[in-house]
Amino acid sequence: MAINLEKGQRQNISAPKFTVGLGWDANSSSTGEAFDLDASVFVLGANGKLISDSHLIFYNNLTSPDGAVAHAGDNLTGAGDGDDEQVIVDLSKISNDVNEICFVVTIHQAEARRQNFGQVRNSFIRIVDGANNTELVKYELDEDFSIETAVEFGRLYKRNNEWKFEAVGSGLKGGIQDFLNKYN
Repeated sequence: MAINLEKGQRQNISAPKFTVGLGWDANSSSTGEAFDLDASVFVLGANGKLISDSHLIFYNNLTSPDGAVAHAGDNLTGAGDGDDEQVIVDLSKISNDVNEICFVVTIHQAEARRQNFGQVRNSFIRIVDGANNTELVKYELDEDFSIETAVEFGRLYKRNNEWKFEAVGSGLKGGIQDFLNKYN
């Protein structure tokens, strides 16, 4: 049975290979523009910064250099139930210099379309064990992000050679660029 986390809670992740599912539903846009949300993954070193430009995983760079983090591809509409985008993580392949993996969702062209996460509901991040397809943890974001255009849903981090997941739920107003500034 999955553990439902609250913001800030942490949980050990012992599965060596798993899927990180990210999901959301967009309200009807008053601007007449459709929503396009994008998942991005920042693979960080001990200094809390991107190891290299190739360690930013997103729809134009689907796999980390070590092959341990693979984005399953961009979902342009977010329609339907379940995960809208997925990232496969294989910790058996992860490079020793990786200490943290952050999962961020942004709204494509949010400023031009006058969209923000206040218009998005039912957002979640979950981890599903790759061996038996069992949901290990889930975090449902319930914050009201009325001006934010990018949200860090959660992060995996390594402490004492053990991997843990933290439910983050932290938003920024400047889209993906704010997270690039933070982690680059």
